[in-house]
Amino acid sequence: MPIISSPVDFNADDVYLDLRASLAVPLLIKCEGFNFARSIKLKAASEMVAAAERDGTLTAGSTIVESSSGNLGVALSVIAASRGYHFICVTDVRCTASSQRAMEALGTEVHVIREPAPVGGFLEARLEQVRTLCAENPEAVWLDQYHNENNWGAHYRRTGPALLRAFPGLDVLFVGAGTAGTLMGCARYLRDAGSSATVVAVDAAGSVTFGGPSGVRMIPGLGAGVRPALLDESYVDEVVIVEEQDTVRTCRALAAKGMLFGGSTGTVVGGAIRWLADHRDGRDVTAVAIAPDFGESYLDSVYDDGWTEEFGLAPRG
Repeated sequence: MPIISSPVDFNADDVYLDLRASLAVPLLIKCEGFNFARSIKLKAASEMVAAAERDGTLTAGSTIVESSSGNLGVALSVIAASRGYHFICVTDVRCTASSQRAMEALGTEVHVIREPAPVGGFLEARLEQVRTLCAENPEAVWLDQYHNENNWGAHYRRTGPALLRAFPGLDVLFVGAGTAGTLMGCARYLRDAGSSATVVAVDAAGSVTFGGPSGVRMIPGLGAGVRPALLDESYVDEVVIVEEQDTVRTCRALAAKGMLFGGSTGTVVGGAIRWLADHRDGRDVTAVAIAPDFGESYLDSVYDDGWTEEFGLAPRG
């Protein structure tokens, strides 16, 4: 039984769920929510904070400022509370009420952007607010997850090695694309380690990450209104785009089997199921999808019938 002295010290990195029995799909999902932040974002958050402390950017009395649609904000809230930093999270109206309440319970000051920027949408509007806050506060430290190499570095050093330890013969890896930190860290590590695995990026419809048209997205997590600066498409073999209605359907199919996962996980798993159906051709493959989050923060959105009806996302049969 582990005994820890900080919430950052616990992160179960080797839990995989086989979907063959429950959904009849040859897919393993790497469950990344077994930590105090309940998502994969604790890895990137902890490494960005640790790097800022090492180089002296972040010191006693600093205020961390960051833009987040939810999961990274919760992760930074956990770390800031445990280390004594003030944290200001700039989010927007798509952030779930549960995530906002979790951040506030941990002492975070939450700023909610209610109008998107004309170009770049809510993300650009959040970034404008972050820049304003940093200009007004000399103690502010913007970790900037969108350009911070420790974002993808956390997964190069931790998630990628964990995958190949568990599955040296990995055939296909499915990774969601948000800031592209997880995607780039895992893909870079697999290539450098000599793995022949196919890397499939899964993105949300309406995201501009891979050149698609910008559109309204209601489920926070994956996708972007501004092309991620960390993205290098040369490390990506294929891309799958998932409609939000399919995200809801996949989340609820998993929940019906006792597995309550978040919207980002529903998107990744939904994309993986479709890709395997189109490409597997009956062959036995070792396929793993990274499940970034659990579903507690989505009870008032993805799992709420009123919410899905209001936004036209009620799952298809």
